[in-house]
Amino acid sequence: MQLSEAKILIIDDDVDVLSAAKLLLKRHAKTVDIEKNPQKLPFLVTNGDYNLILLDMNFTRDVNSGREGFHWLDRILDIKPASKVIMITAYGDIEMAIRAIKAGATDFVLKPWENDKLLATIGVAVEGGNDKILAVAEEKSKDDGKKGKSNGESIVASSESMKQVLATAERVAATDANVLILGENGTGKTQLAKHIHQHSKRADKPFVVVDLGALSESLFESELFGHVKGAFTDAKEDRAGRFEEAKGGTIFLDEIGNLSLSLQAKLLTVIQERRVTRVGSNKPIALDVRLLCATNMNIEKMVTEKTFRQDLLYRINTIELDLPPLRERPEDISALAEYYLKQYGKKYNRPVNDISSALIKKMQQYNWPGNIRELQHAIERAVILSQEKTLQPDDLFLKSSGGTPTTATGFDLEDMEKTLIVKAMKRFNGNITDAARELGLSRAALYRRMEKYGL
Repeated sequence: MQLSEAKILIIDDDVDVLSAAKLLLKRHAKTVDIEKNPQKLPFLVTNGDYNLILLDMNFTRDVNSGREGFHWLDRILDIKPASKVIMITAYGDIEMAIRAIKAGATDFVLKPWENDKLLATIGVAVEGGNDKILAVAEEKSKDDGKKGKSNGESIVASSESMKQVLATAERVAATDANVLILGENGTGKTQLAKHIHQHSKRADKPFVVVDLGALSESLFESELFGHVKGAFTDAKEDRAGRFEEAKGGTIFLDEIGNLSLSLQAKLLTVIQERRVTRVGSNKPIALDVRLLCATNMNIEKMVTEKTFRQDLLYRINTIELDLPPLRERPEDISALAEYYLKQYGKKYNRPVNDISSALIKKMQQYNWPGNIRELQHAIERAVILSQEKTLQPDDLFLKSSGGTPTTATGFDLEDMEKTLIVKAMKRFNGNITDAARELGLSRAALYRRMEKYGL
């Protein structure tokens, strides 16, 4: 699709930003809609048929964590998984950019932007994709959900410990039993929850994910239970909560160990009564949902320390599944690495298609404190930066004992990235487009890195 045919939505709480962006983009795009209130996003995304969404990361004064932006990004992708979303923020850095793209964003820009760079980023996002392929991918995703037999995203199980977990998960999936998934960060708790849903009798119904660690006390009830018009200042219309959105399907409450005792009490009431009451209403709504929860905390210890309610634990852990950390299942490392190698080689159109035995050995000796998520991120970076068809030990950046990313030869990650950018720019005589293509980056991403390194 050409940018001139695109329909674009911009969400930002700064009226000046909305005005400036619309003034710039309306000369280049077919339609540019703006909205200050992110609460209207579900309606707009459902009904607007947008080719691209520009989404602010911070909607609360003096908050710069980006948490709200990630929350609304998740909502957009829940509604339309193929949506292209560019995150915008005045507080961004490279790590936040990586997080945003990992979470499903198409790209990332900083305020105040340079008009030419913003247009270039938007142009790549709109014109770089194939709408037909995206539509087919989205439909296939729906079909897989209806079949309920997809093996789940990135669940690779060669080790006996993981095979046992999956076997139990699939037996439990056929029931409506509440399941509590335990495991360190990055072990794949969300993927296992999806796996259970896909193998359940609710597979053709919604799978709703809620990151409880990202919800503030003030947003908890409205987000989970919904609200009615006029319930509070910004409640302009009735809105269903996440429990209602999961009607007939599964709701997955991630990081449940982060809830305060007062919020645990409210959640317990809903689980016990299987009814929810929207904020500002006194009319209970019956629930028909399957409950899955997860935490990386020692929840039994929390019960002993009286920071987690024992009665709530009894409700959520009819079945417990404990995901082993990656360091305890080295048999899975090779298969996982090959899985992500294929995935990212295709995504970034890179010629890398093999992993050397020396690198496999090195990976199996590494402790993987970030578990599967760290391995996935390491392979992605290696695929992007490698100049060869086979990954070697010094292509993979792992954390040293001091926590600094290093390769087998001891180079710092940023030094390596800067060196590769310099080489690519020299090779293509300063041509940004060709250098970005060689590095597997968008033009905007390469611009950001060049600015970071002063090139």
